[in-house]
Amino acid sequence: MNKVIVVIPALNEEASIGTVIRKVPRAIAPSVVVEVLVVDDGSTDRTVEVARQAGVDHIVHHERNRGLGAAVRSGLKEAYRLGADLAVMIDADDEYPAEYIPQAIQPVLRDESDYVLASRFRRPVRGMKLYRRLGNYTFTVLQSLLLRKWITDGQTGFRVFSRAVLRDFEIIHDYNYAQVLTLNIVRQGYRLSEIEIPYKVRTTGQSFITWRYVLRVLPAIWREMRRTATERAGA
Repeated sequence: MNKVIVVIPALNEEASIGTVIRKVPRAIAPSVVVEVLVVDDGSTDRTVEVARQAGVDHIVHHERNRGLGAAVRSGLKEAYRLGADLAVMIDADDEYPAEYIPQAIQPVLRDESDYVLASRFRRPVRGMKLYRRLGNYTFTVLQSLLLRKWITDGQTGFRVFSRAVLRDFEIIHDYNYAQVLTLNIVRQGYRLSEIEIPYKVRTTGQSFITWRYVLRVLPAIWREMRRTATERAGA
């Protein structure tokens, strides 16, 4: 039996989080048990109430807003503590297709991969704002160059983690996780793969990405790349 825990970090996502939870496939296979865990990162709206009404299994509370990186870290570590054989992280804004979770976990279940990125850019993308598209392309190319491995969507908010990765990953930046997490995991020697997903324009809330994002994320990338294996082991 494989336990899959779907981790959803959320900050003031009452308009969409119920939809995302209800879209999570529960009956993937007889040998797979699916649970949903929401990380409430200091929401001031009805996010928690709506999540409970939608059937969430676990909730992790941050008393105050700590940042997306901190929320993802808390959720994945809790999934490991709860005994997940693998975890799926998906954003709470319904931009990513939760119905693709069965396809996304297959490379890990088949022991072909340890870490899966669900890529929006393996097919034509329509409707994404220009600054977001450019930001995605820029950071994805940067990660590909640093890792010497081609990826197509380094910013995706839909990822799968094996239990070993859940044990060993580190996110050194509370503000965000996207770039430093992939660098951290792949540099430890874990196998990375991608699957193709469709893109859906966000219809609720506000995007996390702004031009200020670049100024906060680049120092984190630099810090992660400077870390040695010894420093990672002692962290």
